Amino acid sequence: MQITHQADYAVRTILYLSRLEPNQRVATSEIADRNHIPPSFLTKIISQLSIAGLIHTSRGARGGVWLARRPKDISLLDVLEAIDGALALNHCVSDPSDCNLSPNCLIYEFWKETCSVMVNRFKSTNFDQLTSKRAEPVAA
Repeated sequence: MQITHQADYAVRTILYLSRLEPNQRVATSEIADRNHIPPSFLTKIISQLSIAGLIHTSRGARGGVWLARRPKDISLLDVLEAIDGALALNHCVSDPSDCNLSPNCLIYEFWKETCSVMVNRFKSTNFDQLTSKRAEPVAA
């Protein structure tokens, strides 16, 4: 499994915002510059994160982007699913009826259990935990 560039950029965005003061707004251009994210790509990511309720956005001179929740209340799974949808190692995990080997597939249970472990790991990892691993402050 490999996450998409878009999901990677979304994680970078939330990590960056998590290191700011609560409710501190930042321009998308700053997020793009500091995290090496193409600005046109970031626009779509910001929209998806906003729709998922992970960030707030506002336009204008005092506008910007900021977290909608505390970093400890945003899991890695929240961000990945906001961008890529439900995680699955194989299409049959999401829809067992989609496989012509079902219900006698020899690997299905392995895919299902492995996916469950992966999802639980992403769900139990929040951005407060991730940002505390490197406490270098972000310049305002």
